[in-house]
Amino acid sequence: MPYIDGFIIACPTANKDRFIKHAETADPVFMDMGASRILECWQDKVPKGEVTDFFRAVKAEDDEAVLFSWIEWPDKDTRDAAMEKINAMMEDPEADPRMDPEKNPMPFDGKRLTYGGFESVAEHGSSGAPGYVQGYVASAPSGKRDAYRDMCSTMAAIAVEYGALRTLDCWGDDVPDGDITDFRRAVNAPQDDTIVFGFVEWSSREEFEAAMPKMHADKRMPAPGSDMPIDGKHMIYGGFVPVVTMGA
Repeated sequence: MPYIDGFIIACPTANKDRFIKHAETADPVFMDMGASRILECWQDKVPKGEVTDFFRAVKAEDDEAVLFSWIEWPDKDTRDAAMEKINAMMEDPEADPRMDPEKNPMPFDGKRLTYGGFESVAEHGSSGAPGYVQGYVASAPSGKRDAYRDMCSTMAAIAVEYGALRTLDCWGDDVPDGDITDFRRAVNAPQDDTIVFGFVEWSSREEFEAAMPKMHADKRMPAPGSDMPIDGKHMIYGGFVPVVTMGA
């Protein structure tokens, strides 16, 4: 299963086209370094919550949209070697103009970018070019990795049965604390919890919306209030449309 770098980004809505151009220029650098797949997904149906949500995760302004994005690597070693090279490029922008902030400026506030590295624990279905993505971030007690994996496997099998193309659920591995935003603050995670990151890929929003009532009615789904290994009250989730897709 792949190693994942996950991101949440706040981008001015007016800069959507600039963001796509920026990603189409910079993301091939990661592919050149060994990444197998990259998706950049723009906010579509992202609810605001009472305690946490994607907007608060990156301190999004009223004129900003939220992006849910990730890079897939074949393994952590490939990712770590690539990031070492990319960090060196950032110190010497002339090494690759695609990473030069003057030639390819970021159309969003990089100081509020939330990111981290995750180990895959459950994968179902097969990747391709989805038309819609349901993304989530939550936290789980660090001793409940197996319980989290088992819960994800149960729910993933149901999602795929009702039309999902692929599900991937991940356990936090290299998730740093940030100065302004980070994944831990995004979900109000207790210090002894581990951040979890996952997504479900669908062919379209219509397929997703048609499947939801069937999934909720399925008796195999965990009942509300049941003993789950994640804190659902602090989970952030939403629907996103891929605007940049690279790799299989």
